[in-house]
Amino acid sequence: MGQSRTVPVLFLSDQIVLPGMVVPIPLDDTTRAAVEAARNAESGQLLIAPRLEDRYPSYGVLASVVQLGRMPGGAQIAIVRGERRAHIGTGASGPGDALWVQVEVVEDGQGAHPAEEVRDLAAEYRKLLLAILQRREAWQVVDFVNQLDDPSALADTAGYAPYLSAAQKRQLLETPDVAERLRLLIGWTRGYLAEVEVSDKIADDVRAGMEKQQREFLLRQQLAAIRKELGELDGDGPAKGSVDDYRERIEAADLPEKVREAALREVGRLERAGDQNPEAGWIRTWLDTVLDVPWNVRTTDSTDLAAARDILDADHHGLQDVKDRIVEFLAVRARRAERGLEVVGGRGSGAVLALAGPPGVGKTSLGESIARALGRRFVRVALGGVRDEAEIRGHRRTYVGAMPGRIVRAITEAGSMNPVVLLDEIDKVGSDYRGDPAAALLEVLDPAQNHTFHDHYLDLDLDLSDVVFLATANVVENIPPALLDRMELVEIDGYTADDKLAIAQGFLLPRQREKAALTQAEVEVTEAALRKIAADYTREPGVRQFERLLAKLMRKVATRLAEDPAAAPVVIDEPDLVDYLGRPRFTPDTAERTAVPGVATGLAVTGAGGDVLYIEATATPGEPGLQLTGQLGDVMKESAQIALSYVRAHAEELGIDPATLQRRIHVHVPAGAVPKDGPSAGVTMVTALVSMATGRQVRPDVGMTGEVTLNGRVLPIGGVKQKLLAAQRAGLATVFIPKRNEPDLDDVPADVLESLDVRPVTDVAEILSYALAAAPAVATPVAA
Repeated sequence: MGQSRTVPVLFLSDQIVLPGMVVPIPLDDTTRAAVEAARNAESGQLLIAPRLEDRYPSYGVLASVVQLGRMPGGAQIAIVRGERRAHIGTGASGPGDALWVQVEVVEDGQGAHPAEEVRDLAAEYRKLLLAILQRREAWQVVDFVNQLDDPSALADTAGYAPYLSAAQKRQLLETPDVAERLRLLIGWTRGYLAEVEVSDKIADDVRAGMEKQQREFLLRQQLAAIRKELGELDGDGPAKGSVDDYRERIEAADLPEKVREAALREVGRLERAGDQNPEAGWIRTWLDTVLDVPWNVRTTDSTDLAAARDILDADHHGLQDVKDRIVEFLAVRARRAERGLEVVGGRGSGAVLALAGPPGVGKTSLGESIARALGRRFVRVALGGVRDEAEIRGHRRTYVGAMPGRIVRAITEAGSMNPVVLLDEIDKVGSDYRGDPAAALLEVLDPAQNHTFHDHYLDLDLDLSDVVFLATANVVENIPPALLDRMELVEIDGYTADDKLAIAQGFLLPRQREKAALTQAEVEVTEAALRKIAADYTREPGVRQFERLLAKLMRKVATRLAEDPAAAPVVIDEPDLVDYLGRPRFTPDTAERTAVPGVATGLAVTGAGGDVLYIEATATPGEPGLQLTGQLGDVMKESAQIALSYVRAHAEELGIDPATLQRRIHVHVPAGAVPKDGPSAGVTMVTALVSMATGRQVRPDVGMTGEVTLNGRVLPIGGVKQKLLAAQRAGLATVFIPKRNEPDLDDVPADVLESLDVRPVTDVAEILSYALAAAPAVATPVAA
């Protein structure tokens, strides 16, 4: 051992420093304290030792701080150079926050070993080390190693060796004897060289095997070409997936000329690419896709119009507009075929219909019925939530995992070029950074363009002109105008009470009886019970919830019969529904809601169909102004402003004390969790404000809809049919609509018009004169 000294100590967990090494050390609080203590100490040194989990280290390296600096990322580091081994003694005290220890410097020497033995060991290790460096072509390091004469310094260069573990380097640090260190390094380095030689031999064998396979592939291709020229090919035919197999399939397939030429070009590329080329797999996938498309397969349309109408009527009740449009399509096709004008494909020979309406009215199931009526195959494409344009047009073939779009896949699945394709929930297509699928549908749904639809994956024109496209949507306003313009809109506005009864008796009840394994002799639901379910247990434009309740009825009947078979037949009448379904969920509440002045009943259209909309108004003391609540949109807020301005301007003729309107007016539309917008509540807001200001109640059986102007004119609105259906469901007797919406009454079912007194008006004063009840006998201040 050498001299003893006291130095600051720095423990490192992630690296081992040997004498002669120059390493960077990141500076944190502990490291900075040790470095600063070393720089301030007389010796200018610190001890760097490994941090061990199981014991206190015995040895470390005395190092000096070469430089302080920063990494490119801004982190501070200290560059230190290891100089001498040191044996760690006891702890000591010193200035600053650093830890101090007492160490003894270890003098380099050969110990008890002869100098000749140490030189031989150093020469052997140098030879092994140079072999590794030459394999890596690290020529500058080779020169450095050749210049080292000191065996101890040569052994300590192993601190830079990446193939030694931290435990091995720590063992070298704790071995002061040079000969022992060299023996350890010789053993470790020989083992590493043996592993490297085995790895290189395996790599060489793999490379030689690949070259052999490539030679065999080339020779087999040449042999096949020679046999083909000599006409000596076997009669078994080519192997599946081979170039010759694809050629035979393309020649046998009934492909359009341009498609055939493109397929043969790809077969040529496959032949040149070879099996080892990754592009060969992409070409095979493309060829399989092209050969799966039914390019010239078409089904024959049914020409029996009566049979087609019978199929449509048997599957769906009502929906006359859609049924008439399909029968018209068949009639024109049959007439053209009869006169020899039928053209396969071509511009505009298909049809694009958009079925818009609330949920549960049968839009999706109508697609299958239309396909049956036409005698065509049916395929459904769900578009709800699709946000990637490539889902419609396909991916470019350069992308990994590329595939054709949903339109091509639908045609392939149908197996013909003239199926009925149902694009379900087209109003719920989204858009983001991947593109706008609705924009990609513009070409698909344009009868003047879709005879040359171009899919990015196929990179070929596809004739979609003979496809009957049906699109379904709940909210027409969510469909982009350019896309809606390419489709023929058919609105399905919901069912009347009589419609629901007919659907339940003819479709829903038999289906649910069959699902519950019941017969008509075992269970009967009376007409009164069905009407009660439709009126008080459901309030929907469609029949989806209606069918769920019928399913619940059948399940309970099946349970009852399983427990008591003698109970058959079970007859369910109106009074029995409480036992089976519980109390009614919906009861007429218009009379209750309008029992106080300031509440009027309006009509609105949502994505779920028509509904009644109550508007409440009141006046409170405070600064004059208008307060609106109920999560109203900008258009509806403007309607409230217009309504208040109209009432203020006509206060005298309406019998309103102007002082009443100089208070804070609060207009509220209940169900505040539901966003509301649109101008059609204008007349309802005027009626609610006048009712509040005069103290006259609004008649409970009166509903209204219409946009109002500042001078009281009633302007037209949309959704008249759905609103009148909602008024009938709510039990209203009189409904006011704009005069200019009178033509829309032609589309309203006759039974609805019979049950409602529909009054077209041009001025809101006409509504006020009828809708407001007589003034109370004793007038009281409303807002006092």
